Amino acid sequence: MATTKASAQHQSEGHSPRGFGAMDPERQRAISAAGGRAAHEKGTAHEFDSEQAREAGRKGGQHSHGGHASRAQHAEAGRQSHKNQ
Repeated sequence: MATTKASAQHQSEGHSPRGFGAMDPERQRAISAAGGRAAHEKGTAHEFDSEQAREAGRKGGQHSHGGHASRAQHAEAGRQSHKNQ
């Protein structure tokens, strides 16, 4: 079993790692995949429509970029400011 940072911290505090978070990542992936398949078979799984997917992508982009301009926009702004000097 792989030791994660969290499980190593628990071991140093006198706790033994247990539960889903202490499992090998491959085992976690297998369990998660089985749960996803079961949810789809049961009909309770959420499926994004294109509008929901677009909104999720927009929010993710804002979160990862802090809502700021893209790298390309920053680079262009830098080139423009050097031209003006």
